Amino acid sequence: MKLEKYIAQLLYRYQCVTVPEFGSFLTEIRSAKLQPSTSTFYPPKKVLSFNALLKKNDGLLIHHISQNAGIPYNDAVKLVQQEVSLWKNTLEDQRVIDLKGIGEIHLNPENNLFFSAVENTNYLTESFGLAPIVSPIIRRNYTQEISSQEVKEKVIFEEEINQPVVVPIDSNPRKVYPFIKYAAAAIILLGLGFFANNYYGNRIDQQTLLVEKSVQEEIHNRIQEATFVIENSTTSVTLTLKEEKLNYHIVAGAFREESNAEQEFLNLSNQGYKARKLEKSKYGLYPVLYGSYTTYEEARENIREIRKSNPDAWLLIQEL
Repeated sequence: MKLEKYIAQLLYRYQCVTVPEFGSFLTEIRSAKLQPSTSTFYPPKKVLSFNALLKKNDGLLIHHISQNAGIPYNDAVKLVQQEVSLWKNTLEDQRVIDLKGIGEIHLNPENNLFFSAVENTNYLTESFGLAPIVSPIIRRNYTQEISSQEVKEKVIFEEEINQPVVVPIDSNPRKVYPFIKYAAAAIILLGLGFFANNYYGNRIDQQTLLVEKSVQEEIHNRIQEATFVIENSTTSVTLTLKEEKLNYHIVAGAFREESNAEQEFLNLSNQGYKARKLEKSKYGLYPVLYGSYTTYEEARENIREIRKSNPDAWLLIQEL
């Protein structure tokens, strides 16, 4: 029996898949990342790890095999035991267990199990169909455009600078004096016009200020005399609060007998946990939860503390 096929199916749906008397495969969600050296974008994924200490049968894998293979629960237990026995023999012979689509397991020099996960399989269903993307290098060339009008003005300006200015000098001084008289008269007239324009502008500004002041006073008086009537002042307002979803759950265990599940629920409640006892699952078990959380980070922090007293606790990601 290819046990890795059933393990892989469960890894898409659950955070922890336990192989009884062997160990547990764990998944951790990792956000999308950018590799600057290669300009490659990697989508979010589930990163696999293995814990040889979590080997207690939680019923998840056995029930999954029983349902999919169409065999009784006890027969599924025997098949898993036979497969685990073959795995242990392989490790004793210093060989590698190759789990297709999951990874490889072998013994390290300290005689401990070492797991190496495959890189090309992503068990995060939200990232289905997403592949790494390599972004081409973007090079920007900055050019400054000069319009034809600016070029023309620049040429004219340079020509005017380079062209010498010639001032004619008349040898007859009598012809110069009348010109000076006319220029002086023109300057006087321009000065008078400028003074008159300023004086007229100041008068207009003063009149404008007076009008604006009068309008402001009129508006102020009307506001003070106004009477406001507000109808339906007691209109009720209904606020709808969005309920937070608790999709991350720490599972204490799953029990075949409801009485045992009820006893575990009472024990956890007495210890101060916000425990929950779920309805009977399709596998015929009654799961009992330590609690439910809104974010993965919050659940991960709590499960680390819980595993100090219960190493078999595991994380379930599911909308209940």
